Amino acid sequence: MGPRVVAWRRTDEDAGHSLARLERRGGGWLFHGTEVLAGPETLLACSFRVEADEVWATRRVEATAVSAGGERRLVLTADDDRRWSRDGERLPELDGCVDVDVAATPLTNTLPIRRLASLRTGEEVTTPVAWVDVPGLGVTRVDQTYRRLDPSRWRYSDDAHGAFELTVDDDGLVVEYTGMATRVAG
Repeated sequence: MGPRVVAWRRTDEDAGHSLARLERRGGGWLFHGTEVLAGPETLLACSFRVEADEVWATRRVEATAVSAGGERRLVLTADDDRRWSRDGERLPELDGCVDVDVAATPLTNTLPIRRLASLRTGEEVTTPVAWVDVPGLGVTRVDQTYRRLDPSRWRYSDDAHGAFELTVDDDGLVVEYTGMATRVAG
């Protein structure tokens, strides 16, 4: 897969868009992008950069969020044993997490979808992820389940946020995230 740039329109907010880029980088993948929400209830921007290894497991996350509450920054890293740190401080509650899920973007759903691409229709896998809320940039361990519905549709669910259907393209990038976003370019 060559570099891809995609954009989504948020369907859960009055006005919001995401722009993201995915590219191959020496032995792994780089995801980066920006989300802007500008509605009567929500006004924020979030920029993120996620580095993943060859098997689509998250290694490093940088995020910045700007909202009425101020500016926040976050750096998460995972070592070879899946031990996590935030801004250099160990977070043992995240140990074992494979992915990061930045709440503001459909792009980070690509990580588990790519890694689980060999699942057959009807099969599912549950894995722990480091879930990053936006704009607060708090990090929580969440068990997420991905169930393959057909070659281009997945059901994502977790106990904290519910269940959502994702339609993806051949590269595993979200086209439609039911209740959150629809792709408008790329």
